[in-house]
This record gives sequence, structure tokens and C-alpha cells, in this order.
Amino acid sequence: MRTALISWRISLLALLASLAACSSPDQPNHPPTAPDVRVRYTARRVVLPQVPERGRILDRHDSVLVATRPQFLLQLPRRYPLDTLALGVLLGWDSTTVRRRIQDALPYPGAGPASYPGLLRLTAAEVQRVRQDSAAWPQLKLVEQRRRVYTSPAAAHALGYLSAEAQSFYRQARRTGRGRFYRLRNGGVESYYNGLLRGHRGYQHPLLDKQGRQHGSWAPDTAFQQGQDLHLTLDVKLQTYAEKLLGGRKGYLVALDPRTGEILAYVSGPVYPASALTAPDQAGVRAELLTHEDMPLLNRPAMLANPPGSVFKLVNAAVALQLGAISPGTAFRCDQSLVSCVHHHRPATSLTLGLKYSCNPYFYQVMQGVINHVPDSLVQDTVAARHVNLTQWRRYVRSFGLDSVLGVDLPREAPGFLPTAAYYDKTRGSRRWTYRSIYSLSIGQGEINLTGLQMANMAAIVANRGWYYPPHLVRGVGAGGPLPRFRQKRHTLIDSAHFAALIPGMVAVMERGGTADASSLADVGITVAGKTGTVQNDEGDDHAAFVGFAPANNPKIAVAVYLENGGFGATAAAPCAVMVMEKYLRGYVAPKRKHWERRIMSRARRE
Repeated sequence: MRTALISWRISLLALLASLAACSSPDQPNHPPTAPDVRVRYTARRVVLPQVPERGRILDRHDSVLVATRPQFLLQLPRRYPLDTLALGVLLGWDSTTVRRRIQDALPYPGAGPASYPGLLRLTAAEVQRVRQDSAAWPQLKLVEQRRRVYTSPAAAHALGYLSAEAQSFYRQARRTGRGRFYRLRNGGVESYYNGLLRGHRGYQHPLLDKQGRQHGSWAPDTAFQQGQDLHLTLDVKLQTYAEKLLGGRKGYLVALDPRTGEILAYVSGPVYPASALTAPDQAGVRAELLTHEDMPLLNRPAMLANPPGSVFKLVNAAVALQLGAISPGTAFRCDQSLVSCVHHHRPATSLTLGLKYSCNPYFYQVMQGVINHVPDSLVQDTVAARHVNLTQWRRYVRSFGLDSVLGVDLPREAPGFLPTAAYYDKTRGSRRWTYRSIYSLSIGQGEINLTGLQMANMAAIVANRGWYYPPHLVRGVGAGGPLPRFRQKRHTLIDSAHFAALIPGMVAVMERGGTADASSLADVGITVAGKTGTVQNDEGDDHAAFVGFAPANNPKIAVAVYLENGGFGATAAAPCAVMVMEKYLRGYVAPKRKHWERRIMSRARRE
């Protein structure tokens, strides 16, 4: 029995060696030889010495945003007292800066002496000063590490962080008790494309005899692969500008190129520096981020779904046109017994004027025509008709990429929500609900929830007259292009002619008498198509929303802005959106709007 077992093992090794030799014929230093069945072979895994460098992250104009570089850290002594005044003189810091930097260098705010050593990041000039006076400071130690370095504070939510460098943040998150932040942590493109950024080492798999001679390979060798660079779709100058507009306010701004789905700016407010979660001396900043009531760590454009408000009237109008419930010339009376209308305006005798004035009663009746339409086969059963019509409405709306993830290249994305007939059956406790009980759908309120990415993509769909490419943050990996799925054009179920019918109304919104006429860019020759929204909020100030694109007839940028508790969409969200459009299309903002810029940025800093 023992002899048979040994013979079986030798035969198996010989077979493996023969197969490996056949699959790996190119062995110049160790030509394959026929294995001797009497010899026991050893399978080895040899790691090649070369270590791949992690790829860089660059913006759309090839400005480096993140790279792995040497970083000098000053290790503080464990023993007190530390002469902070003298340390400040050494480093060129004032006393306030010294105390703050030392406190931030502790593992967590309020930590005592036992928590040392802390680490302080130093500039090249500060390193030179420490080296020159090293004899006078024997208790200080300079440590050099290769870490991810952020060249700009912008785009924290999009760039994300390297998990291995964020362990201090994870520990702090657990300690604060705000567990949802830990669960919702956003590794950004650093995490999503980690395998491509990291590259991989080379491995060989020789099959050796007792003398160390190779007899083929027991597995295919793995070639060394350098980490690949990511070329983002973001424009870092536009990103920085948009972040200044939002600053400390809650909300988001997403700008994308509707022709390609490339995200030009991706802002989640309140904003924070991109290096805050990984820098070794930012414990104090992280503690504030973790406990702040406005939840700055939440990646709002991807993860937070809100009622869209009146901007959703664009979708309802497109569906109603497709189903024949209205035509571009349909007129409805501003009947405020149906729903209140906050705008004082002339009669909406067409869809264009309904959009221009954002007349709530107009769109109440638009949606009523969709939901209460009775097909010929259901003349006697209006309950069944409402169920069928709501299901049909939802089918068309979902073709906009709503109620599902768009597939953006970020680790986490929320799908939003569109109600179903079954949902209303359950929540109303009966199948006999009426349109009057769900009319809030007509003005983008109630149960509808969309993310910022979906809002921006909705604007891109209208700009393109019915199609879109999935929004994405990476336009190129290494020398190649984006991931294949971002090159697949997707179409809605709405005919392009019905989207074209929306454009005059969206342009009229920005003209005299429209809800956002103060935000027109006509003075610089840019025609903007837009739609404002003011989202009712029972728990505080209303939310401000705006979607739009420019130029209206040849769209190059689509923007969605949502400011929580911001008030009116026309006065809060629209100015931010059009200034981002102007900045992108012209490179600067006209002097006429500089006072807007100063007012908005100063408010963003205060909040």
C-alpha cells in the first residue's frame, strides 16, 4: 500500500511537471527536461524583486492631484514637558500654531502624554531647519515615509483615500460612536480602481529537483505590472471654484459633459481637505468631521437621495407628451384649489409657459391626465386603470436611470426611489387610492427621491434629447480609455421630439418673467436652458434646486445644484449653477456677476 502511494505521488508530480513544461516552453536559463519519476520535485513561488509604484491620479488636463511621494514627519518625544515655545522658534511657527499642530498630531483629540509619539508633517524648509539644529534637539526624530500626497485640497469625496493610510480615521470613527460614518466611508476612485493603481509584482513558479535545477513550472508565471495612472474627468480649477461656491453649506453640485457623461465637477458640501482622512496630524480635523451635525463625510451626490422638487416637472412633461396626455400647446388654468402656486404669473397657455412659470396647478393637471387616463379595455374599472397607468409612468421614468444605480465609478451609490402601485396599496391600506392622494408626484415631492448624480444625468438626457452615457470620473486608465461600460450609449423610452418640446420652456425660465431670469447669461452670449425647484421641507427652511445646461442648442455642460435649507431654487441654486457654466465655457465670470460671486462665497465660508 505504501509503495503504491509513493508511486502515485511520483507519477502525479511528473505529470504536473510535464504539463507545466509544455505551457511554459520559453525558459532560456533552465530548458525543460523530462522529469525523472524517481525524483521528488519541489514547487516554489519566487517573488521578483521589483516593487510596483502606485499610479498617480491626474485631472482632465493632466495636472497631478495625487501621487506617492516621500514625506517627512517629525516624531515628537514621549516625555513631557515639551518646550513648545522653543519648538515653534525651531519650525517658524507661532505659539497658537504649535499647540494646535501638536494636539492634531495625537492619535485622538484630548489624548494625554502616554499617547505619544505624535507625528507632524513638515515642509522641505522646516525639515532643513530641524536638520541644522539637530544637535540641540536630540529628542526629536525625523521619519521619512512614502505616502499618498494630495497636491490640492479639492475633490475629497471623488478622490477618496488609500485604505491602508486611513487606519487612524477608522479607529477614530469607531471611537466616536457615529458608526454610520464608518459604514458610509467613501474610498473614492482610490478604492474603486485600487487594483489598477496598485499594479502587481512579478512571480515565477519553478518546479525544482534536490539540486535546485528547474524542471518546468507548476503554474504560469505572473508578469510584473507597474501601477497605472488614472486620468480623471474632473477639471481641478472648475472643481476648486465650485467648492468655493458651496463651502460650508449642505448640498451638492454635479457638473458633467452631456456628450460623454464625463463628470467635470463633483462637490459634496460641506467640503473638507482631501488629505484630512489620511494625514497623520489631522486627528482634530477628523474628530470635527465625524461629529459635525451637517455630516460632511457623507458623499451626498452619490449616497443621499432627496425629493427633486419642481425640476422633476421636466420628466413628467416628457412622459405625458410620450403618452399623448398633453401636447406642447396644451393649456391649463392656474387653479389653486388643486395645489398652491407660489408664482404670480400670466395664464399658462402652453407647456413652454407652464415651465417658464413653474406653475404647480399646470403640472398637477399634466400628471392627472397620465394617472387618470382610462384605457379602452378598462372603461369600467378606474382603480385598475390607475394601477396600470402608474406602472406605465414608472416604466418610462425608470428609463432615465432613476430608481436604480447609474453605475458611477465610486464604491457606493444609492438607487433613489420611485413609488409603485403596490407601495401605495400597502401604505394607504387599500387599493382604492386616488390621484388626489398621490398628486405630490406631479411636482417632484412626496415619495420621489433622486441622488445628485441622477439629477445631473436627468439634465444631460434632456440636453441630448433622450440619451446618455453613464456618468463617470475616470476618462482614461494608463494609456487607454474609460471602462467599456462608460462607452455604451443608453436611450430612454421617450422620443427625441418630446425632449425638444421642453427646450423652449427651459430657455424661457432664464428669460424675463421666468423663475430664474436674474441668472441669465445672455449678456455674454450664452443661452442657458434651466429649471428651478424649491423643495418643501417640514423640518426647516426649504431646499433649493436647479438643473440646466448650456449652450441650449449645443450643450457642453449640464449642472445640478441642491442646497439643503437653501430657500428658493431661483435665488440660491441657480446662481451657483450658471456661474459654474460660465466659468467652464469662458474661463472666467463677467464683472457683472462678481458681486454674486463674493456674496455666495462669503456666505459659504460663514456656514
